[in-house]
Amino acid sequence: MFLPWLDPGDPFPDPAEAWDASQPAPGLLAAGGALDIDSLHRAYSGGIFPWFSEGQPILWWSTDPRMVLFTDEFRLHRSLRKTLAKLIADDRLELRMDSAFDEVIRACSGSARPGQNGTWILPQMVEAYQAFHRAGYAHSVEAWIDGRLAGGLYCVGIGRAVFGESMFTRAPDASKIALAGLTVFCRHHGIALIDCQQNTQHLASLGAREIDRADFVLQVSQNAEKPPPAWRFDPVYWNELLPTKPPA
Repeated sequence: MFLPWLDPGDPFPDPAEAWDASQPAPGLLAAGGALDIDSLHRAYSGGIFPWFSEGQPILWWSTDPRMVLFTDEFRLHRSLRKTLAKLIADDRLELRMDSAFDEVIRACSGSARPGQNGTWILPQMVEAYQAFHRAGYAHSVEAWIDGRLAGGLYCVGIGRAVFGESMFTRAPDASKIALAGLTVFCRHHGIALIDCQQNTQHLASLGAREIDRADFVLQVSQNAEKPPPAWRFDPVYWNELLPTKPPA
């Protein structure tokens, strides 16, 4: 089985060349390269993402099918709607973006995952995405409850293509609230889908579904060229999900 080895700066193979279901790691596209800003930008713009464990080289993936969340299909379940509405009504919730990126990615790195031993968010990944954040391409979405960071996620934004990366929570539903905040932010700015990379039961329960990789890559290429939104959250965005207007 052939797997391309990349030197830093090398172009990525066509995502259609990734290993298929007959091979041991479906979606695996290449190994090697670097996690610098240019490489990450080119990868995400082509529907490719890095994912590897301790002791492995950098591995680049483009899965088929691709799990995505269409923002108009997000499921705000009744219990989460009730929790969110009460937190807003009681003025206990503040949804922030990019105010604590380093804390968010470190918290994601340290979060236990069902069925996983350890984390794929290794120190070199943390450092790479911190640099990507400083360059304006990686963002944090943060649920602050009673003045404390209760949960959040980090993602990548290239133009108006958005790629979810990882979530963490310190309070019930806090990571889901952050995802809900990202969803309404995207809706407001005309962003139709959020990349979820891999199929999980948790994401499916929130409305995510699989689409063909070719369709995903096409949508990414179209949206990556559009001007990016300003990554700031306005509380009025909650009106996209909640029937009552949050307090001023």
